[in-house]
Amino acid sequence: MTPPSQHDPRPPYQQAADTLRREIQAGRIKPGEQLPSHRELQERFNIANMTARSALRVLREEGLIYTVQGRGSYVADKPAGHSAKTGAAEGEGTDSAGSQAAESVAQALPALQEQLNYLNAVVQDLRNEVDALKAERKHC
Repeated sequence: MTPPSQHDPRPPYQQAADTLRREIQAGRIKPGEQLPSHRELQERFNIANMTARSALRVLREEGLIYTVQGRGSYVADKPAGHSAKTGAAEGEGTDSAGSQAAESVAQALPALQEQLNYLNAVVQDLRNEVDALKAERKHC
């Protein structure tokens, strides 16, 4: 990847975030897949460590990625909240028990999404370990 364009008026962190966003949206980096490390992003985009962190922060704030401390950043699954919000809006005329149940589910979703993100990160790590073991076994 070439360094940030000096002719582009956007700051380098935004240019890097835009490139990563396009790769995620195009499916080149898939949900659950780990993003390159800060160091790899620094080298790829020829940017400083804090600039790489800022690019990831932008994507995290948009909900495109999540970070697991000590493990790295991963592409988030497609937001599940859209259908839940639609269902809640359609169900406004339902009884209060149904509304309370929908509200309870909506409140539980962020914690469940966080747990799912963590489990996706663990599964990806395990896949990487299995792939490494398979490669090592082929060389024996």
